[in-house]
Amino acid sequence: MTTSLADPIQLPHGPAWANRFALAPLTNIQSNPDGTLGEDEYAWLVARGRGGFGLTMTCAAWVSPAGRAWAGQLGIADDAHLPGLRRLADGLRETGTRSSVQLHHGGRRSDPSLHGGPNECPWDQPDKDAAALSTSGVERVVEEFVQAAVRAERAGFDGVEVHGAHGYLIGQFLDARSNHREDRYGGDFDNRVRMLLEVVEGIRQSTGPDFQLGLRLTPEGNGITLPEGRETARRVLATGHLDYLDMSLWDVFMEPRGEGHEGLLIEHFTDLPRHGAALGVAGRVSSAADAQWCLEQGADVVTVGTGAILHHDFAAQALADPDFRVRERPVPRDVLREEHVGPRFIDYLAAGWDDLVA
Repeated sequence: MTTSLADPIQLPHGPAWANRFALAPLTNIQSNPDGTLGEDEYAWLVARGRGGFGLTMTCAAWVSPAGRAWAGQLGIADDAHLPGLRRLADGLRETGTRSSVQLHHGGRRSDPSLHGGPNECPWDQPDKDAAALSTSGVERVVEEFVQAAVRAERAGFDGVEVHGAHGYLIGQFLDARSNHREDRYGGDFDNRVRMLLEVVEGIRQSTGPDFQLGLRLTPEGNGITLPEGRETARRVLATGHLDYLDMSLWDVFMEPRGEGHEGLLIEHFTDLPRHGAALGVAGRVSSAADAQWCLEQGADVVTVGTGAILHHDFAAQALADPDFRVRERPVPRDVLREEHVGPRFIDYLAAGWDDLVA
């Protein structure tokens, strides 16, 4: 029997999601300079909750001052962030969506001007103003991820997603090209994956039985080969700690970038044993048909990014109409404002995204 986008999904922990759509954790630079929740970020996220997403996820939120990667980034590193986070969790709950905070540390991709530098990294990289973390420094960052998850639970969120993708700090530890550390966090694959496994285990042990834990991974690139990307996913799923694995595929229809790998990229992950977790996929899903195709390939959840910028109610429209497709781009600023995209977010999209803003 084919899974429908409208089917609820029950995860190992916490409440069921009403459907198979998740909002992607999109950088939107709409919070305050100190990481407290901004009004436009609140409006952006709550609108997506009203728009029918089964899970509404925040942008990447910094777990440590040294992990701040851009101005206007949401923070979850300090109890001073709690009032805004509680307000957001409450606002999302009122819409009927489930909620999650994505936990993030930029590593060598952080912005030293925001935290005073140097950046924290698995290795020394002077051109990025980055210095290698000591072994105790890695242990500290692991604990910062864990405490951020505890803070999210205190704020009332249904869960967190650990950001292990796109070459940020956790992904830097997975990078076989550059992580040649000689302690237990570098060198061979077992050591390079250790920090991620410690973060996941620490969060599961430190949060309650109804708290959901997700993980976003990159399948290949940023120093990760497809075989190692697949093995990372397999190994974390095998812990049994995850409620869902969110694979950021860039394009759900693409083939692997590396040579010697057949089929579609998605196919290298849909056959993995899931140990109770759901498998989510993300990348260029722009219609109800695209999303349904992902489920037919074996995914459990479809994570939507650009489509949710263009339509705050992408999920509701796709559930109501199997022929739904996003509006043509570029889009006038007035249309984006009507979709609860704030002015700073619009400027960010205009500067960095091809053909999105007219």
